[in-house]
Amino acid sequence: MSGRPLAGPYPDGIETALVGLGCFWGAERVFWQTPGVWVTAVGYAGGLTPNPTYQEVCSGRTGHAEVVLVAYDPAQLTYERLLKLFFEAHDPTQGMRQGNDVGTQYRSVILTANERQRAAAEAAKAAYAPALKAKGYGPITTEIAPAGPFYFAEDVHQQYLAKNPGGYCGLGGTGVSCAVAAG
Repeated sequence: MSGRPLAGPYPDGIETALVGLGCFWGAERVFWQTPGVWVTAVGYAGGLTPNPTYQEVCSGRTGHAEVVLVAYDPAQLTYERLLKLFFEAHDPTQGMRQGNDVGTQYRSVILTANERQRAAAEAAKAAYAPALKAKGYGPITTEIAPAGPFYFAEDVHQQYLAKNPGGYCGLGGTGVSCAVAAG
């Protein structure tokens, strides 16, 4: 929780990552607690409906996932390290769900801003798959796609678990370490 504005423009040198790993309340907390993160925000991406509402996204008809926008300082935190956090914070083998949260909006997704991010995401996914398989997990179902528009979620959802410390968080990882290059 930085107290910084959620929307850009961000300071020079700050980069962004866009990831979905289930309910965005708990997913955002994973990243806002990470040194090198400038600010986080939650929203919707990866679908077709412009400016969707939470209710529309939860209907499953927009195609959007609940995602976290992570603005970070790459001098302190690499994109590869963010990918490691992403993969370890949830179960990327569950398809259109995370735990009790079921639906396309809860899918595991990495939305990339450029070719460098895409290549890093594909490499991290490929590196993590054998470790998961060795522990009895199925194939990784994480979608990797170019980022389209990001729509900020309603204010009530931003930093939700900071405002509601006892709030619901169904996020849980596999306990399997993701060995990715430091980048």
